[in-house]
Amino acid sequence: MNVDAKTYQSPPGALRDRVVLVTGASNGIGKALAIRAAELGAQVILHGRNSARLEAVYDEITHGESQCRPSIAVMDLAKAGSEEYMSLAESIEQEFGRLDGLVHNAAILGQRLSIEQYDAAEWQRVLHVNLTAPFALTQVLLPLLKASQDPSIVFASSGVGREGRPYWGAYSVSKFGIEALTQILAAENKHVPIRVNCINPGPTRTELRLQAYPAEDKSASKPPAEVLSPYLFLLGPDSQGVTGMSLDSQ
Repeated sequence: MNVDAKTYQSPPGALRDRVVLVTGASNGIGKALAIRAAELGAQVILHGRNSARLEAVYDEITHGESQCRPSIAVMDLAKAGSEEYMSLAESIEQEFGRLDGLVHNAAILGQRLSIEQYDAAEWQRVLHVNLTAPFALTQVLLPLLKASQDPSIVFASSGVGREGRPYWGAYSVSKFGIEALTQILAAENKHVPIRVNCINPGPTRTELRLQAYPAEDKSASKPPAEVLSPYLFLLGPDSQGVTGMSLDSQ
């Protein structure tokens, strides 16, 4: 890879006519990415569990520089099952016939406790939302991704998905799983155009970061709009041939 993904600058219209689904698009990195992708010409599908928040993002996009009206997909990943996943896939197929980009941004933190103290039900919930749901959603959307001429899947990882640290529990384990899922899926699809990568955004001014570090000075972390370069690089044509990688935003 000859491009520095951290400093990549998307040319105008880089995502024109690309259909991109962003999970967790109601706030944080997902929201910032959805807005920027729309500005670059993408037909964005906004996923989240809060319809009011998604509608606010929708309004921000339609009142901004984008020429495309986004779509909204309300789904609670903690509760959704195969029927909800299939319904989403069918809706995308009917409206667009393909999917060019899939960004798995949605995640929950869970408890910041030792393994000895961690609640088993909460452990299962975090692993389900952060790892099992991205697997299941990717699986059901693969046919639509393969219908694209230049498909890209982007998973959100973390520094604690590469090095286990005390009191990160299920969140850390889920992100280790995301790193593995990225490598496996990339290897299984190395003979087709689809590329699969993950990104560690680093310290970012999000609700999840605030939950993890409630006493931290917010100004010490970058705002979501400043960590998007690797995401935009991976979603666009300049990253063709880049797959199985784990990139950093910072």
